[in-house]
Amino acid sequence: MLPFDPTLDRDIYDMQCRQCPRLAEFLGLVQQENPSYFCKPVPPFGAENAAVLVVGLAPGMHGANATGRPFTGDWCSDLLYGTLHRHGFASKPQSLSRDDDQRLINCRLTNAVKCLPPANKPTPAETKTCASYLAHEIAALSPRVIVCLGAVAHDAVLQCLAQRLGKLRRADFKFVHGAVHACGALQIVDSYHPSRYNTNTGRLTPEMFAAVFAKVRELVG
Repeated sequence: MLPFDPTLDRDIYDMQCRQCPRLAEFLGLVQQENPSYFCKPVPPFGAENAAVLVVGLAPGMHGANATGRPFTGDWCSDLLYGTLHRHGFASKPQSLSRDDDQRLINCRLTNAVKCLPPANKPTPAETKTCASYLAHEIAALSPRVIVCLGAVAHDAVLQCLAQRLGKLRRADFKFVHGAVHACGALQIVDSYHPSRYNTNTGRLTPEMFAAVFAKVRELVG
């Protein structure tokens, strides 16, 4: 069973989406080399009526792209799910496959770009194309808090919100790790992405990441 809720707006996820030729071609090449990998647009995962929506950049090649679940089976997985578990948002501290019994509590995970991009870098045009899915997801869930993992996710969320709320002054929503931005009743919380590079270089430590989700826990109660 795919880890998304079909009762939500269908436009949140489309397994057959091939709107970005470069990404579709790359997924085909990766599938040839790794026949067991998911290699499709990765659906969101989590609670149906979540107050917290966590938005990442894009699926990792040997993580979400392989397993079909966001942040599952790669370097980011233990840090993200371990932190979510510590703050009451996940039933287990690890997510190893989409067939395990991991459950998110009042939290949902998604990505700004649903398909694996070459070198983990989607183009601005690809991010814009995929924004329709993210915009529908935000509208369907109406979360109280959106956690943006990285500047690309932050910008994608702002673009989606601007479609609904009108133009937002970017100067009022600068991406800064640990920042909390009020957007009406919605709170946007920024964090560096829990990537191997960020954690290995010390740009993001487990303590820094935990502090972000401590803030999120305070905001949702």
